[in-house]
Amino acid sequence: MIETFPAFSGMRVLDLGGTPHAWHLAPVIPESVTTVNLQEFESDNPRVKAVAGDACDLPRSILDDKFDLVFSNSLLEHVGGHVQRQRLADNVQRLADRHWIQTPYRYFPIEPHWVFPGFQWLPYEVRIRISMGWNRGHVKTFTRAEAEDVVNEVELIGISQMRVYFPSSTIWYERFYGMVKSLVAIRTVN
Repeated sequence: MIETFPAFSGMRVLDLGGTPHAWHLAPVIPESVTTVNLQEFESDNPRVKAVAGDACDLPRSILDDKFDLVFSNSLLEHVGGHVQRQRLADNVQRLADRHWIQTPYRYFPIEPHWVFPGFQWLPYEVRIRISMGWNRGHVKTFTRAEAEDVVNEVELIGISQMRVYFPSSTIWYERFYGMVKSLVAIRTVN
């Protein structure tokens, strides 16, 4: 990403869905970072500010601000359907001239949350049952209610949908062994 945005170290970055901890591990921390996450986080770095909030319905303090770059990693598939994804995309494009928005690709053969082959294409009830018994990926569910919540929450998208949400962006394909693994909407204009 630093190659795409050469002035990255001097930017004001808005990270939708991110955490301060992730930025503490970053090789380069920009001039300032504001993370927005549903969960509350603390930050030990004065350059990284944490705001509890919904990226689709941002707090006024964020909406009234202007950033150099909006960044998001694997959030778009979690926000709750088309209307919420469009709201997120609108916020991204309103708050900065540049963005880097990544989401896993729906048609990659391994679903990245469960790390289960073809999980995203299975019938709903099958996904619930697998979620309760698999527990090898990033998702750990032990009751039917937990499994239903997370299965209902994750909705991977395809290339055409990404182009609808980010029509003025370049869509870059992150590949794994030649297959598209993730989609990234990138806008670099000033």
